[in-house]
Amino acid sequence: MTIRLAAKTDVPDIMALIREVVPAMNAAGNFQWDDTYPNARVFEEDIDKNQLWVAVVENEIAGITAITTDQEPEYAEVGWDVNETAIVTHRLAVNPKHRGRGIAAALLSQAEREAVNRGIKLLRVDTNTANEATKKLFPKLGYRFAGEICLGFRPNLRFYCYQKEL
Repeated sequence: MTIRLAAKTDVPDIMALIREVVPAMNAAGNFQWDDTYPNARVFEEDIDKNQLWVAVVENEIAGITAITTDQEPEYAEVGWDVNETAIVTHRLAVNPKHRGRGIAAALLSQAEREAVNRGIKLLRVDTNTANEATKKLFPKLGYRFAGEICLGFRPNLRFYCYQKEL
């Protein structure tokens, strides 16, 4: 497996991955994503900001994540200081046919490397309360549960927040 920054030429393959991930999420009762989000424009903006990472397995994009410092204002509801710089993982996804290979963990390790490289001591992430995989994964990797929020851009869903201190 190789983890690298995404390029604009990766967008069609990233969207193909999303077309595999969304139905699998929905089938599991997780409606965090749909046919409108995330979309190519969101990924192109991530690429323009050098914050979209891909995991490549056997010459195929098997997973993606945006590694940012963008925090939702609602994070303050779990007691986090959103003015404190943190590495925040967004849009973490693994193609269902590649699950169970440690790809999500490898992408989260990349977030840690980015934090260390930038001298940032906090890692944050949120996930839909129905996302059973990430609710197990985050604590396994040392993230602590911080609370539950509603995000303004997804008003009918609830999200769990997790934080890891380096």
